[in-house]
Amino acid sequence: MSNAQPVARKCRMKGGILLWVIVAILLAVALGSIRVGGHPIIPAPVGRGFATFSAVFSQFLKFAIPLIIIGLVTPAIADLGRGAGKWLGVTTAVAYASTLFAGFVTYATCAALFPSLLSGVMLGDVSEPGSALESFFTLEIAPPVEVLTALILSFVMGIGLSLVPRGVLRKGFIEFRAIITRLIETIIIPLLPLHIFGIFLNFAYTGEAWAVMRTLVRVVVVVLVLEVVILACQYTAAGAIGRKNPLKAILTLLPAYMTALGTSSSAATIPVTLRQTKKLGVSDAVASFVIPLCATIHLAGSTSKIFAFAFAIAFTQGLTISAAQWIGFIFMLGVTMVAAPGVPGGAIAAASGLIASMLGFNDAQVGLMFATYIAMDSFGTATNVTGDAAIAITIDRFADGRLGHEGDPENARELAFDGMAYLDGVSVEGVVSPEELAASSAAAGNPGD
Repeated sequence: MSNAQPVARKCRMKGGILLWVIVAILLAVALGSIRVGGHPIIPAPVGRGFATFSAVFSQFLKFAIPLIIIGLVTPAIADLGRGAGKWLGVTTAVAYASTLFAGFVTYATCAALFPSLLSGVMLGDVSEPGSALESFFTLEIAPPVEVLTALILSFVMGIGLSLVPRGVLRKGFIEFRAIITRLIETIIIPLLPLHIFGIFLNFAYTGEAWAVMRTLVRVVVVVLVLEVVILACQYTAAGAIGRKNPLKAILTLLPAYMTALGTSSSAATIPVTLRQTKKLGVSDAVASFVIPLCATIHLAGSTSKIFAFAFAIAFTQGLTISAAQWIGFIFMLGVTMVAAPGVPGGAIAAASGLIASMLGFNDAQVGLMFATYIAMDSFGTATNVTGDAAIAITIDRFADGRLGHEGDPENARELAFDGMAYLDGVSVEGVVSPEELAASSAAAGNPGD
């Protein structure tokens, strides 16, 4: 997990961005739809100004996305090489399987329901920002590398860095992650509402705004039901393996779910999730290892949400995407999600590269993905952190409650590297939060630090 601000400050910002995104959408639709004397209330030159900003911001996103992938995914994969011996691999495999399950359940649901639920809703006329409001100028910003190249580079470097956890390059990527996190938090996310305003203002000018809104409302209902189904399946499986009552387990984790709903922050929710997981009878050793780790690698709720909205947008825009493409997208999305928690907007920022490269989304469609993801951010986070306890129950059963020196290679703790402690030592105050320090210390095998 990486986060450049104290958790409390981040939570306030997260609540603010959700409010501003909603305000931006409603204001753009209203101002673009209201007409005086047959003309929109916003003069065309003003509208073109917003279209220009949206076009430039889209180019900046194209530039930043490969950097975001490298900066977040590389150290996240490197982190998977530290501590806990064989149980690291087992936990990672279970978390990835859970994420894939959420993706494929969502795929099956969308394929079955959306053709009838979204029947007659075709938004094929909505293309790049500026189709009705042309920008004053165009600015082409070439990305440093292609998205797929960034992903492959992240995998290769991450696996390599896990072999030398205390090396200089490893520390360099930790610092680069902090830079990328600040980029997301101080530039991309704050400017995102203005970008979304420009996109929806363009929709209003083309007459597609209300069709887009109706479509999103239908998809939101499906996504919320899917989140419940995913949690039910996770706890049913965990209950069968760990011999726990699934309903009782879910009810025990309600405080963690509600905390995540209010904060939209995985980092801020870890203490609550950890406390409630221990109440289920999971051993301290297993809970202290699994919960911080899964907050980094287990994003079943986010995967489901991103896929559902991507499928809906592709369907209503008339995009032709084969089953093989969707399946490949699910597998790659599951891998990309390992770096998302704790970074406001990081999940959709990293996934947007896959959405554009693998699904062929244009700038307007990627902008819609940003808007819908942030509007539903808290529900995805709540599903993510609540599902972490189900994995803890499973691992606790597999490990028989013992996870420590007995199950570790002799050099596992010696090679463990506390990345957050290092970053805290070389950075200015406030870059690393106390919660992140505690979680990183526990994952590195130093719970007493």
